[in-house]
Amino acid sequence: MGAQAVQIVGALLILAGFVAAQAGLLRAESRPYLWLNLLGAVILTADAWRGRQWGFVMLEGVWALVSAWGLVRGRRVR
Repeated sequence: MGAQAVQIVGALLILAGFVAAQAGLLRAESRPYLWLNLLGAVILTADAWRGRQWGFVMLEGVWALVSAWGLVRGRRVR
């Protein structure tokens, strides 16, 4: 049950950002949106790595890297 809870938390973080963006509450370039995506993706990447689910490691790892890149890029623009 513990591993399932970790996966649910990671998924909920990503989904919260997605739903908020679709509802017009967050912009996809906003720091809160990118942080939700980064944290959720890092959690899911670590869990997938532990379970040796390499396709999900790639998917979530890239998701995390792109989110982190967006945060760094946003900081440079300011």
